Amino acid sequence: MKLGIVGLPNVGKSTLFNAITNAGAQAENYPFCTIEPNTGVVLVPDERLAVLADMYHPKKVTHTTIEFVDIAGLVKGASKGEGLGNKFLSHIREVDAIVHVVRCFEDSNIIHVDGSVDPGRDIDTINLELIFSDMETLQRRKEKAEKNFRGGDKKAGAEAELANKLYEYLEKGKPARTFAANNEEKEMIKSWFLLTTKPVIYAANISEDDIGKEEKDIPFLEDVRKIAEAENAEIIIISAAIEEDIAQMKPEEKKEFLDEMGIGQSGLDRLIYACYKLLGLISFLTVGEDECRAWTIQQGTKAPQAAGKIHTDFEKGFIRAEVVPYDVLVENGSMTACKEKGLVRSEGKEYVMKDGDITLFRFNV
Repeated sequence: MKLGIVGLPNVGKSTLFNAITNAGAQAENYPFCTIEPNTGVVLVPDERLAVLADMYHPKKVTHTTIEFVDIAGLVKGASKGEGLGNKFLSHIREVDAIVHVVRCFEDSNIIHVDGSVDPGRDIDTINLELIFSDMETLQRRKEKAEKNFRGGDKKAGAEAELANKLYEYLEKGKPARTFAANNEEKEMIKSWFLLTTKPVIYAANISEDDIGKEEKDIPFLEDVRKIAEAENAEIIIISAAIEEDIAQMKPEEKKEFLDEMGIGQSGLDRLIYACYKLLGLISFLTVGEDECRAWTIQQGTKAPQAAGKIHTDFEKGFIRAEVVPYDVLVENGSMTACKEKGLVRSEGKEYVMKDGDITLFRFNV
């Protein structure tokens, strides 16, 4: 899973990226500091693995990972090549979802590219540039489809009509992800690789001083929440500056600090959980003396395809999956105890995997 961190210059993108990847990307106080996208891979937190490691004492414990890409700041006119516009747009095409960092704090020492803090305006700036880019894509699609339709391709007529309808929708300043479409139309739109179809999480970057306050008392936050709700997008509240401090702490210091601040979880953890929810992802687990490991799959994945995540031979020669829920395994202490009590299920090719399934795949190649 690859997530692109975007936002106007100086909203806290690179500071957040540094915090969550500890990769040391530049975070200077001027636009376009990040030119080539910095990439960092982080472990997906999963407390279940620690519990399983205590049970099995494996040679290694392997978390699943998530990739963050810090994409250069964008300005008005990016869709026409202003600033680093073309690079910005091409990098967004490569990610699965967008983490849109929005500045929700005042600080006279940090220059805002537009001279003042206004989350609604900032969000519109980026959304409109993505929309303009998609409109160009749709115009080309429509012209090609109309040409093919005149050449006798009847299906191209439906494509041209849909492209035209979606173009008119985008003209109203609305992203393609909120466009009402049937399943057939959704598949067609998916094939166009539009930027505004990508799912979005708005990361409201607040001041350190606002941590722990009621949401109604945090400046600008309500503006971001209203926009997110209108788009059916996710929103998380984060302080990039605090996250940068947390990233330098040892695990025990981190826990103590989070408890003192009343945060509970770090912003990284909340961001990853929000991404999983947004993209419809779950994890199944494999256990043993050699390794305890988490594997990420899409909700709705059937057992053979989940087995293929481990190795293609597992999917090709799939016979069955032996499955026990994580909570059941922990409660009974071992896989042997679960088998003796008849708690381990034997599932076939049509079984839909569930989050936390402890799974052993049987296969024959």
